[in-house]
Amino acid sequence: MAAILVVIVLGTLGCGGEEAPVLRSTPTLGEAATPLAISSTAFQNGGGIPVRYTCDGEDISPPLQWSHAPEGTQSFALVADDPDAPGGTWAHWVLYNLSSGTLALAEAIPPDDVLPDGSMQGRNSWGRLGYSGPRPPSGAHHYYFRLYALDTVLDLGSGATAEQLQRAMEGHILAESGLMGLYSRG
Repeated sequence: MAAILVVIVLGTLGCGGEEAPVLRSTPTLGEAATPLAISSTAFQNGGGIPVRYTCDGEDISPPLQWSHAPEGTQSFALVADDPDAPGGTWAHWVLYNLSSGTLALAEAIPPDDVLPDGSMQGRNSWGRLGYSGPRPPSGAHHYYFRLYALDTVLDLGSGATAEQLQRAMEGHILAESGLMGLYSRG
């Protein structure tokens, strides 16, 4: 049986674009692989998203980190969306071609089309590059941060929509994980 590599990050990807150092370890024979997991230090899964990361605050992206990338991961993609939006699912952030060695995103990722590490940002449902935080018209909405481990680096230029990214990822998703936060306006 092939050994499964578990990637553990020892630092985070800062706004300066430097990749974090990576430690690779192999589970012992018979040890089950841990599934891909995404989390944030800003909010718990199922908890409230702090105002800082919404249109009512600084409207900056929250810090995210993930672990347990499956063997063969070549890149990651991230889509943050709101399925409770009145007109259907609303994309708040589209990010792809994150290096397989990147296992964290600092808060406040700038809205550049190509980030210093070579990853690319797509257009959200407002037609803007980068992150645009929660702004529900009424009631509490669920915001999902969906992370995908891919077996390839996508041949997709910057500025892709969530739909274009989903089509490009078809047949290339090794694993996925989600983090859900809630937000409602006063």
